[in-house]
Amino acid sequence: MDEGQFQAEEEPVCTAWPRVIQSAVAVFLFLVSGFLLHSYWPPPTDDLQAQVVELSRQVDELKQEQAMPAVVLNRYRNSICYIFGVYRVGFAGAQPSIRARISGSGFVVADGLLATNRHVAEPWYGDSESTALIAKGATPQLEKLVAFFPGLPTPVNITPVAWSMQGDLAVLRIDDSFAVHKLRPLPLSTVVPNPGELVAVIGYPMGILGMVAKSPPAVYDRLAYRHDDQGAANELAALSLIRPSATCGHLGDVVGDKLIYDAPTAHGGSGGPVFNSEGQVIAVNAAYIDGFSGGTLGVSVESLRPLIEAAQRQLKRAQQKAQLQTADN
Repeated sequence: MDEGQFQAEEEPVCTAWPRVIQSAVAVFLFLVSGFLLHSYWPPPTDDLQAQVVELSRQVDELKQEQAMPAVVLNRYRNSICYIFGVYRVGFAGAQPSIRARISGSGFVVADGLLATNRHVAEPWYGDSESTALIAKGATPQLEKLVAFFPGLPTPVNITPVAWSMQGDLAVLRIDDSFAVHKLRPLPLSTVVPNPGELVAVIGYPMGILGMVAKSPPAVYDRLAYRHDDQGAANELAALSLIRPSATCGHLGDVVGDKLIYDAPTAHGGSGGPVFNSEGQVIAVNAAYIDGFSGGTLGVSVESLRPLIEAAQRQLKRAQQKAQLQTADN
């Protein structure tokens, strides 16, 4: 065996040995580091663990709040309707002194029942000109009141059945048995909301004009300058373009049955649901103050519950009466 052959055989052992030494040193340092960390690094305390849990909870809440408007809009869109109507106020035997169109929003609160504002269900409510005429003997009358629901190609007739004598709330009957079974009631909150909470308002601000504005270009070009609101609404419904909008904000204050929040709205949004971060309805959107972004007002669902119960009793009596008439025939 010559010297070159010896060196060739020894080469692998010579190059491997430093790696063995390096590995042994690394393991030693790892063990020492672990010992030092165990000896000098304090174990997590209960307070630290509680802080981590609280931070995780807050992060989850923020994620839920950010997702909430989209979640409630996608989940409950089909149960939130656009309301269109025509009313008049006048004296017997004469042309109406007032004849006007109305638009608003509403949402399903029980089988066959819809909630909105009283000033949508009875458009003369709170109107000073109508009130003055009624005081002189004029009679108010609804000529038409219909609801357009997303997913339904045609409108359904609606009839007021209960309204508040103190607040701007009303419950209406949906006069279409087929539509009733397709519409899911929205969940009503049982918890009193607190200022600072996130809210989302869903409805039809600007009414037909708002829906036409966000429609495809070909539809917009055809409907933008029409003055027939119901005709435009019928076409939007046939094209599945009856779609509510959502705005977000925070609850500024709670005073009795009134909620004040800064989620923006506009004419046509009256009667829409106001959701909390849990996806439950806490109020019925009612009014806004021009020029003040924090001045949107809603009426608490606590004031709505008695109206729903009264309307349900009325529906039950009407059904029983219809059954008796059927039996007699």
